[in-house]
Amino acid sequence: QVQLVESGGGLVQSGGSLRLSCATSGFSVHDYAIGWFRQAPGKEREGVSCINLKEDRVIYADFAEGRFTIAADNAKNMVYLALDALRPEDTALYYCATTFCEGSGWHHSSGLRGQGTQVTVSE
Repeated sequence: QVQLVESGGGLVQSGGSLRLSCATSGFSVHDYAIGWFRQAPGKEREGVSCINLKEDRVIYADFAEGRFTIAADNAKNMVYLALDALRPEDTALYYCATTFCEGSGWHHSSGLRGQGTQVTVSE
């Protein structure tokens, strides 16, 4: 069965950290680029970061650069997103999805996605 399942979200104070996980099944993370997206209530979806193991490419949104780190474990078919120096404006539902992970417009493309994991950052 092809699916993605996120975990690791939670409530954290401003400046805190979380590590999100995306467990994939039914395909290899080496063969498909995976992106992390987020969506807050009343706001448009944002691309956070993506990784393409086959082409050795990682892309970060400007707001994620220097604070968030994406990584993938091909053997475990897992993709991770480490969130550091969190801010209240980072509060959103975070989910992983297949994507093209290429160019500045990568965040407009997404395919199969998980249900998401909620990240809430308090003041």
